[in-house]
Amino acid sequence: MLTQVFDWAHAHPGTIGGVVAVSLLLALVYGALIFVAITRMNPDYFVRDNTPLGSWRHRHPTLRFATHAVKNLLGGFLLLMGIAMLVLPGQGILTMLIGISLLDFPGKRALEKKIVCTPAVHHAIDKIRRRAGQPPLLLPD
Repeated sequence: MLTQVFDWAHAHPGTIGGVVAVSLLLALVYGALIFVAITRMNPDYFVRDNTPLGSWRHRHPTLRFATHAVKNLLGGFLLLMGIAMLVLPGQGILTMLIGISLLDFPGKRALEKKIVCTPAVHHAIDKIRRRAGQPPLLLPD
């Protein structure tokens, strides 16, 4: 079976090159998006409970619904693509994490807090924020 895969890859170098190029491009785009998201995040994001009441989400119900629908559709798509990338070339785990972060489901906030409170993750996030000149994240007790 593995021999057949190698034979196919040898017979289709352009396809393999394209897949590798797209995978590298996705990794760079994901890296940039994560950097922007981490540096723009409010330092108290994980210690406050809700979105501030003055937010646009509370003023425009149609916009809130449309954003919610698009975010969940994109999150579901990325989650499925990430699962597929576990066996196909690509950034599977990173794609799955981004997809999960876009989805709205019960317990999501607790899962996010648990991940961010992991010392290695918290250290990496604070390092990125420090490089961008942002204060460190405040974490719940």
